[in-house]
Amino acid sequence: MSSLHLAGATVNQTPLDWEGNFNHILQAIQKAKDQSVDLLCFPELSITGYGSEDLFLSYWYPKKALAYLKKALPFTKGITVCLGLPCRINQKVYNCMAVLENGKVLGFVPKQFLAIDGVHYECRWFTPWKAGLMTSLDFDGASVPFGDMIFEKKGLRYGFEICEDAWRGDARPGYRLKDRKVNLILNPSASHFAMGKSHQREILVTESSEALEAAYFYVNLLGNESGRMIFDGEVLFADKGELLYKNPLLSFKDYQLISFKYPLPKTLETPEKTATESKNEEFTAAVSLALFDYLRKSRSKGFVLSLSGGADSSTIAILVAEMVRRGILCLGTPLFLEKIHRSSDIDPKSSVKDITGKLLTTAYQGTKNSSADTFNSAKSLAESIGAVFNQWSIDEEVASYTRKIEAALGRKLEWEKDDIALQNIQARARSPIIWMLANINNSLLLSTSNRSEGDVGYTTMDGDTSGSISPIAAVSKDFILQWLRWAESTLGYEGLKEVNALQPTAELRPKERKQTDEEDLMPYPVLTAIEQLAIKDKRSPIDIYLNLKEELSLEPSILKSYIAKFFRLWSRNQWKRERLAPSFHLDEFNVDPKTWYRFPILSGGYQEELKEMENTEE
Repeated sequence: MSSLHLAGATVNQTPLDWEGNFNHILQAIQKAKDQSVDLLCFPELSITGYGSEDLFLSYWYPKKALAYLKKALPFTKGITVCLGLPCRINQKVYNCMAVLENGKVLGFVPKQFLAIDGVHYECRWFTPWKAGLMTSLDFDGASVPFGDMIFEKKGLRYGFEICEDAWRGDARPGYRLKDRKVNLILNPSASHFAMGKSHQREILVTESSEALEAAYFYVNLLGNESGRMIFDGEVLFADKGELLYKNPLLSFKDYQLISFKYPLPKTLETPEKTATESKNEEFTAAVSLALFDYLRKSRSKGFVLSLSGGADSSTIAILVAEMVRRGILCLGTPLFLEKIHRSSDIDPKSSVKDITGKLLTTAYQGTKNSSADTFNSAKSLAESIGAVFNQWSIDEEVASYTRKIEAALGRKLEWEKDDIALQNIQARARSPIIWMLANINNSLLLSTSNRSEGDVGYTTMDGDTSGSISPIAAVSKDFILQWLRWAESTLGYEGLKEVNALQPTAELRPKERKQTDEEDLMPYPVLTAIEQLAIKDKRSPIDIYLNLKEELSLEPSILKSYIAKFFRLWSRNQWKRERLAPSFHLDEFNVDPKTWYRFPILSGGYQEELKEMENTEE
C-alpha cells in the first residue's frame, strides 16, 4: 500500500446560499491541491447544508445540488474529492456522498441509517439505503454507480460510514467494510454540538479504528448553519486504537483544512492533538460562534439587550463581548468586520471594547421595585465591556396600564389578589420599548430566558421572552450561575463582580416582599436534578422521587412537593415553550419543542401520576 496524503475540510454552510457554499468548497479544494493532497473528504450534505429542512422534499432542490456537483468536477483534476448532497431516485431522497476524481463522478454512496432522535428528523426527508444494494443514477448523461460500494486510491481501499451509520452498534456498515478489507473508513458527519459530546466522538473513532481494523477519519460540519443547531467542525483521525489527530473546534473561519500522510511516516511525529475543553469553555466558544453566524447570516447590524444586572442578561452581554474578542482573534479585525457587514462604518483599528460598543446596545429598564444593586451591576458591567448603556423607568407605562384595568374592573389591584398580573405587566411593559430600540438599530433583540425558567414557565410571555434569538434557553440556571463565576475568574471579566454578588431575583414584587427566584420556585440544583430525570431521561414522578430521595438531603414531603410543583408547572406552560424565540442547542437535551422535546399543549397534567407519588411510603 502506497502512502496517501489525506485531508478533511470542515465548512460553514448556509441553506440556499449556493454560491457561498460552493466557494467554501472550491477554496478548500484549491488549498488541498496546493498541499498535494490525494484524497479530500468534506462533511455530510456539504453542498446544501444539513439544515435545509423541507427543502429536501422538493424536486428542484436535490436537482440543483447535482448541478453544483457538476460545477465542481473541473476542479477535481489530480485529486479525489468526497462531497455530501441529497439525491432523488424513484421519488425517494437519499443522503449521499459523491466521490469525484479527475473530472468524473466515481459513484454515490447513500446513508444507511438515519438520525431520528433529539434534534434530528432525518426520516422526514430521507430514505435509508439497504446494505449491499446497488443501482445507478443518470448524471450528466452517464450512468453512475449508486449504492453500497467501496473505492480504491493508490492501492488503499476506502469506504464510508455517514454520521449516524457509525452509531448503530453491530448493525453499522463498518463491519461489512471490515469484511471487504478496507484500509480506511471515512465518516463525513453533520453531528450537532453539545457540551461533552466531543469526548464521546473520540471514543467512537478510536474504538472503531481498532474494532474495524481500519484507519478511521471523521469530518464534521462547522458553525451555526441555519439558526438553531451548531456544528463544531471537528476532525478526528485514529488508527489501531490510538487517536492521532484532533483539531481545534468552533472556528470562526469559513472552512478549515486538516491534512497529513497515511500511513503516518514512522520517522515523523504524529499530528498534534488539541486538549479537550471544559464545559464552560465549550459553552463560551459555541455560543460566541453561534451569535457571530446568526448576526452575519441575518445581515443585522448588532444586538440589543435589556440588561437587568442579573445573571441571565449579564451572561448574554459577556457572550457578545466574547464573540467580538474570539472573532477578532481568529479572523483579524478587518475580516471580522467584513464578515458582519460593518467594515464601512467601524474603524478596523478600533479596540475589542470599542467594537463591542458598536455591536451591543443595552438598557436598564427600572421600576420602583428595582434596586440600586441591580442598576449598579448592569451599569458597571456594560461599561466594563464597552457596551452602550441606556437607562429609563417604566413606572409611567405600568401605571397607565394598571389605571385602565382598574377602571375596567371597578376596583384597585392588590398584591394579595393580583400578584401574577402585577408582576407580568412590568415585564411586558419593558418589551415594546426595547423592541423599538432594536428596530431602529436594525439589530437582533436578545431574549434572556434560560432552560430552568422554560421548564416551569417562570417567564413572562411577550415580556422577558421577547426576542429574535434566545442564546441561553438551552442551559440550566445553575449552570449559568457557576459559569458567571468562571467567566469572572478565568476569562477576566471583572465587571461580573457585582453580578456574582447578587441573589437571583425578578424584582417584580415590592421590595419589602424580598422576592427571590428560588423561593418562588425551588433551589436551582433541585430543579435541575428533577428536570434531568423528567425531561432528559423521561421518568415518571414516582421514579424521580425514588431516585432522588437517597441523593438529595431533603425531607420526603418537601421533595415530593418540589417534584409535584415541577410537573404541574411544566404541564401548564407548554404553550409558552411553543412561543419562545429560536434557541441554540447546547447541552445533552433542551426543552424547545421545535428541536428536541415535544409535549402536548393541553394535557391531564400528570394528576394520576402525582397521586401515585404522593401515596408512596416515605
